[in-house]
Amino acid sequence: MEKKTPSFSATILFNVLSLGLLVGSFDIATQLIKYFISTGKNPVIIFKYISSGISGPGAITDQGTNVILMGLLLHYGIAMSFTILFCLLYYRIKWMSAHKIPTGVIYALFIWSVMNLIVVPLSQTPKGPFNVLHALTELLILILMIGLPLSFLTGRIVPVKGH
Repeated sequence: MEKKTPSFSATILFNVLSLGLLVGSFDIATQLIKYFISTGKNPVIIFKYISSGISGPGAITDQGTNVILMGLLLHYGIAMSFTILFCLLYYRIKWMSAHKIPTGVIYALFIWSVMNLIVVPLSQTPKGPFNVLHALTELLILILMIGLPLSFLTGRIVPVKGH
């Protein structure tokens, strides 16, 4: 049976969005667990930190649930954006499907770079000093929870001619 080149369809959209939710959930679950283990504190602060990127540092001390929900939506919006971009690249660059591990690692490094060199510096989140161990831990999480899952699962959601 010949594989077909994908055309836009509700199935493709559903699969890409599902993949975005999956890798976004892998990432945030890991971050929540890591935060709780390392601090013993309620990890909901992570969503407040994410919200502070738009609403400023006051979001971190905000007691309302709206700021938490905004952080959750922002997290998944960002994860979805990176997932959609990955899928678009995957179907246009044949090398990616043939080299899944390097692709996942490189894409995670790309995400880390965009987030840490562009998004966070331009946001209103509180900034701390650069910590190499923290940066490497965050990169490892992105590799294991986003890059590699995207690399290995994207080809399964829609068969593509030549992949």
